[in-house]
Amino acid sequence: MTSPRPFDDIRALIAKMPKADERAIAAAREREGQLTKPAGSLGRLEEISAFMAGWQGSARPHVDRPLVAVFAGNHGVVAQGVSPFPQSVTSAMVANFTAGGAAINQICKTFDISLKVYELALEKPTGDITQEPAMDERTCAGTIAYGMEALAIEPDLLVLGEMGIGNTTAAAAIYHALYGGEAEHWVGRGTGVDDAGLKRKAEAVRAAVARHKPHLQDPLDVLARLGGREIAAIAGAILAARIRRTPVVLDGFVVCSAAAVLQALDASALDHCLAGHVSAERAHGEALKRLGKAPLLDLGMRLGEGSGAALSVAIIKAAVACHKGMATFAEAGVAGKEA
Repeated sequence: MTSPRPFDDIRALIAKMPKADERAIAAAREREGQLTKPAGSLGRLEEISAFMAGWQGSARPHVDRPLVAVFAGNHGVVAQGVSPFPQSVTSAMVANFTAGGAAINQICKTFDISLKVYELALEKPTGDITQEPAMDERTCAGTIAYGMEALAIEPDLLVLGEMGIGNTTAAAAIYHALYGGEAEHWVGRGTGVDDAGLKRKAEAVRAAVARHKPHLQDPLDVLARLGGREIAAIAGAILAARIRRTPVVLDGFVVCSAAAVLQALDASALDHCLAGHVSAERAHGEALKRLGKAPLLDLGMRLGEGSGAALSVAIIKAAVACHKGMATFAEAGVAGKEA
């Protein structure tokens, strides 16, 4: 007999992922067809309401307890000059979130969304991926499990965000390992690196994937060796949401790298996820195509923090409100379409 590996529990959960409730989807679509509007006239809002119905198991979906969960971590690869900002900014921004001074605080306040920030050993950056694994398997599995705790307060919509100086480099390495191509294709400006910094990022991504290549056949090993604690925690949150049938809104480039790991393990792993927006990080659009997700917004944002995804909650709330609150033709006494 072989000894159990730390990742075995994660694989067991993936094997048990529930599917959407097709009866609820059918009932939601039936109601949609009776509402006082031409069929299909609300476009993607109708798709969103059916999506929410399927995962919430109700023909009358709701967004009463949305939560933005922001995971923060530090990265050893910063030593390679991949960011114009020092690692201390991660802790400073976490304090800013707590004080209510960040963009995500204002967006959450505007749209009545709860916000919770999870710090992940900020005083202990992950290993420099150009020299060593970011995490060992046990640390990565434990961090995935920690991310699952975001579902403890039972949100009815989970919005995922991140903060971590250097994490666009880690995310780019994950994409490069999973999808191939040239390292340059997957790196972007992040927090605003200049041309020399962009070159250093590509060199770091290329070096990291080359160093760990013998161990990158397993997507979970890709996550452990090339990712970061916040990326691993986000993967855990996505998985826990699936087990609870909670719809998820993905944010930008870094959040989607965690999603990419899960999709590489099971093609259906992201069926309960929406893409909140496409960021200005140049490879995010390509990543979304690989994930099979059409973004709800395209505003040229690249802040992180869950900001773009949180903005899209307004659209999701509107979709659900129209679906629940509109009168049917019969209720309003409005003549339906003639046969």
